Amino acid sequence: MSALSEHLWPYLVLILVGFLPNEVWRVFGLVASRGLDESSEFLVWVRAVATAVLAAVIAKLTIFAPGALASIPLSVRLIAVATGFAAFALIRRSVFAGVATGVTVLILGTLVADWWMLR
Repeated sequence: MSALSEHLWPYLVLILVGFLPNEVWRVFGLVASRGLDESSEFLVWVRAVATAVLAAVIAKLTIFAPGALASIPLSVRLIAVATGFAAFALIRRSVFAGVATGVTVLILGTLVADWWMLR
């Protein structure tokens, strides 16, 4: 029994410190949002601010790429973002379609760029 608990204690700590504190706030948000009008001016503003922050993070990660993403040419990254957004807009605002298209274009663009450099 002690060998089992010796290997599982990091997962318990992860649940207690990482998951549960966040889950409390998610449940609080769910309870607090009951009865709110989704079309209220305040919630429209909150949604707009959240969208702007997400767009800024995507732009920063695309233009000033960290780590391994920096090895991918900027043109490939920009084309991947543009095609991902186009797929999102054209396929009934599907987040899955946008992300899948963007990642596919990023991978294929990287392979083509690498092939082109080796030529």
